Amino acid sequence: MLFNSGLFLLFFPAVVLLYYIIPAKHSAARRIFLLIASYYFYMCWNARYGLLLLGATAVTYGAARLLSSAESPRKKKQIMIAGLCMVFAALAYFKYTNFLLENVERLLQALHLTESVPRYDILLPVGISFFTFQAAGYLIDVYRGQTAAEKSFVRYALFVSFFPQLVAGPIERSGNLLRQLDCRNHFDYDRFRSGILMMLQGYFMKIVIADRAAVFVDAVFNSPDNLAGSLYIAAVTAFTFQIYCDFCGYSLIAIGAARILGVDLMQNFNAPYHGTSVRDYWRRWHISLSTWFRDYVYIPLGGSRGGKVKYYRNLMITFLLSGLWHGASWNYVVWGGLNGLYQVLEGLWDSAFHKKAGQKPDPAGIGTGRKALGTLRTFLAIDFAFIFFRARGLRDALRILRQILFSTQWTAISAPGLYSYGLSAPDWTLLLLSLAVLMALDSLLNRGKNPADMILNKPLPVRIVLYALSITLILLFGIWGNAYDAHSFIYFQF
Repeated sequence: MLFNSGLFLLFFPAVVLLYYIIPAKHSAARRIFLLIASYYFYMCWNARYGLLLLGATAVTYGAARLLSSAESPRKKKQIMIAGLCMVFAALAYFKYTNFLLENVERLLQALHLTESVPRYDILLPVGISFFTFQAAGYLIDVYRGQTAAEKSFVRYALFVSFFPQLVAGPIERSGNLLRQLDCRNHFDYDRFRSGILMMLQGYFMKIVIADRAAVFVDAVFNSPDNLAGSLYIAAVTAFTFQIYCDFCGYSLIAIGAARILGVDLMQNFNAPYHGTSVRDYWRRWHISLSTWFRDYVYIPLGGSRGGKVKYYRNLMITFLLSGLWHGASWNYVVWGGLNGLYQVLEGLWDSAFHKKAGQKPDPAGIGTGRKALGTLRTFLAIDFAFIFFRARGLRDALRILRQILFSTQWTAISAPGLYSYGLSAPDWTLLLLSLAVLMALDSLLNRGKNPADMILNKPLPVRIVLYALSITLILLFGIWGNAYDAHSFIYFQF
């Protein structure tokens, strides 16, 4: 069930209404109701997916309970490893089987040992990477003693399957989400209006901006012809904003929906394109995944301990794995590697510059000009890496790079040329104006001013006008119509 589908617009109000009709003192009944609603939400894609979700839940729940009763450290470690192997085995089968077979085939062909290796028709279950990581993080936290093993299976199952964040995050931690699922909360008007405002912003970002940009981006990247390099530059720049509005839009809808139900999910984006370095960008982009890899991969590898070489090695391993998490294709691995390499180069530059200057880095002391230059440099680096992320494969990405380098033809992105790829002049105008509004909101957020709080503090008549205006803009300028097919959120494929 997509957030931007008519079914969800019926499903969610019904869930909220029935949830609060159940008295707060009957918290167990509320949890069961939310659990059923979450499984229904997930199984709308494919009923069999529910068994996979239930399996991951049962394995990590059982392993955590065994950990709580195990006495020796060795036994606990064995239980944790066994549990993680089981849940990650399912993820590996569905996501990486054909990728592995494809590379085995290439290796055997290079050695002249075989012509082909069979492939399997495996459909990737939506959201499997997200709920697998959430369940695995819980098991590791129990092993480390950072959280107690949950005794109630229903409560833990709801933690893994809570529908607002089930299929594309934020990837929650047990220390935050699990403790909030007592379901004893009463309806809170302030939380309701705050949640609605976040959902409206999310729908604006998704339907008005991301889905409109997708028309142009798809037309260029999916073209079988070698187009002018300037068109690819324009398309990847549009994609940089498309994926931000698509994924941040999903996160805002998820956080807003959860807030209406009395649950606070973690922030997943914080004006990432205002980052002054790639390191800063990754502190702002997909925060739940970045911190997951930091806590469960980077730090266990040694983090920044052990000298510069080990620090850079750990950084590269973490980002290569992050790239592979995003997709079973070498172009995603290259994308992850580039983001790791950027940070290695930044570290080397900072070390050399500050060593020469005889001072340590002080981000707070960076001047406005240097911040602006750093933000531009970071955006261009991220934009370049997204070529590999959006391309249909590594060969396709290299073909696009060749066109950018050797066949730019800037006249191709003049007005008549751009209008040949799905978006009319009014669409382009609306897209650019919407992006200007979004960047203004992000600029406020970057300066520590929450636009949502500013709106919520306005008098009621002003808020009503703003709500009505927001809904009208989404209805009038969203990508709708008889031919409209509700676009899946980009991160659903991961």
